[in-house]
Amino acid sequence: MHNKIGSPLAVALALALAGTPAFAQQTADAVAPEAATETGSTFGTLSDAALAALAAKHAGTPVEAQNWMVAAANPLAVEAGARLLREGGTAADAMVAVQAVLGLVEPQSSGLGGGAFLVWYDADSGAVTTLDGRETAPLEATPTLFQTPDGEPMGFFDAVVGGRSVGTPGTPALMQAAHDKWGRSDWAGLFSEAIALAEGGFTVSPRLADLVSGDANRLGRFKATQDYFFPDGAAIEAGSTLVNTDYANTLRLIAAEGAEAFYTGPIASDIVAAVRTAAGNPGVLSSADLALYTVKERDPVCVPYRAHEICGMGPPSSGVLTIGQILGMLDAFDLAALGPDSAEAWRLIGDASRLAFADRGLYMADTDFVPMPTKGLVDPTYLQERGQLLQGDDALPEVTPGNPEWDHAMDLAPDESLELPSTSHISIVDSYGNALSMTTTIENGFGSRLFVRGFLLNNELTDFSFRTHSDGRPIANRLEPGKRPRSSMAPTIVMTNGTPSLVIGSPGGSRIIGYVAQAIIAHVDWGMDVQQAVAMPHLVNRFGTFDIEAQTPLTTLEAPLTELGFEVNVTSLNSGLHAISVGDALRGGADPRREGIALGE
Repeated sequence: MHNKIGSPLAVALALALAGTPAFAQQTADAVAPEAATETGSTFGTLSDAALAALAAKHAGTPVEAQNWMVAAANPLAVEAGARLLREGGTAADAMVAVQAVLGLVEPQSSGLGGGAFLVWYDADSGAVTTLDGRETAPLEATPTLFQTPDGEPMGFFDAVVGGRSVGTPGTPALMQAAHDKWGRSDWAGLFSEAIALAEGGFTVSPRLADLVSGDANRLGRFKATQDYFFPDGAAIEAGSTLVNTDYANTLRLIAAEGAEAFYTGPIASDIVAAVRTAAGNPGVLSSADLALYTVKERDPVCVPYRAHEICGMGPPSSGVLTIGQILGMLDAFDLAALGPDSAEAWRLIGDASRLAFADRGLYMADTDFVPMPTKGLVDPTYLQERGQLLQGDDALPEVTPGNPEWDHAMDLAPDESLELPSTSHISIVDSYGNALSMTTTIENGFGSRLFVRGFLLNNELTDFSFRTHSDGRPIANRLEPGKRPRSSMAPTIVMTNGTPSLVIGSPGGSRIIGYVAQAIIAHVDWGMDVQQAVAMPHLVNRFGTFDIEAQTPLTTLEAPLTELGFEVNVTSLNSGLHAISVGDALRGGADPRREGIALGE
């Protein structure tokens, strides 16, 4: 490993790999200075095991277990999943409980009003399966939904806030589908913790309070939203108790009648009414859209990297396809020898990412509507050819999409959609050996800002390109009725010798791809444990500018990367990685930038 002797990261990493938590602790202190004050009281009452997991995260050490493990974005949600796993439930059972609580305690990120992608490894069959619970465009939506009368794209938040941006939610149907396929526990019992917390009240975390305060102008546009997040006219405060009786009642209906209770009847009627009457920006979602919604089981995308297979969700997700392209191009380079504080290593990673994002922008979309060269994009020969472009000494002056092998020809234009960070991720391994990786979202923080029956509705339709064509050529990710918008969500299971070795994913908008790719490289090439890998400072390059995480040891790379020809931007990069490594023990890591933990026995 050729690290610069004496550099902050080289010293910290050497200590970390020698068995001390110095590197991860240094990183945790840098990326999450509020962590020092985050205790069990931040979330109300937590078990001793959850408190120990919080302490491990802040100490920079992974949580270890032998039987099962769950990692997610809030300790209350993790404890709900842990209860199911402890009682003999499967990863699918635990996911339902975790998601139900996440929708309550971090409603800005995910919930019943959103969508999700799920990757499942089945221990009995050895098969990897994916479930697509992505939102769909309403049947009444037109390709020009997000254009002004003169044909120009609307302003982003002009489109987001209100009913116009709401797609048909998929999360409740996905929860039901996963339980039907792989669950063992009683369905109704999966919602116990979420119902109790909603009725009895939960402690507002500092993160939720800060986000509510920062979005006051948009959240205040709709009465139901304002009444919940601004009781008595003031924003909810950290440490206060928030009750959500409407959410408890919604969950009771779903617990009693299944997900169908969400897609038909009073809940569906209230969703449609909120969307179609949203003041100033109504939408076109209908009761038919909800009644017709289905989860789709799709073949996974698996791409070789080193001695592993990187498996995840295919289109309409661009996540693992793009990660697979990045890693496939890097497979010929010795990143382990270069080390994590080498500017040369990051030149390779950054330019591989730029090349992959060029392909993503041109080709990737919902393959139910748009033909896509999925196999060609990850063909080893194609990636080897693209990887040859990385052989120089400086940043690539420009990147263009490649020409992967097609089953038939298409003439497409590059996409222009904007994807902002929000979202949440859940990683679970159960006592039966099954593994689940699920990324779940309502898209932008607080979604459409429409609050119905105790939950927020998504703004997922703004993940489509606002334009339909460019220079006379159609854009693959244009809006069409019934279509699922392209996503960067990248729930991933790394397979080694036919079984899972890493279960991982992150929120973060289109930066998800870089966050997950980097964590895999950190774990596979640089020998970091899962906690070190998820805590490592971020460097992300999507479209040419290298984003470096502010106030971290890797800001020392700003000058070397600039000398190599990159534009560099030192900025906040708020991932939410949750990972579990599988080996002689289960080891879990939770991103110190967020409130989550890993918990297992």
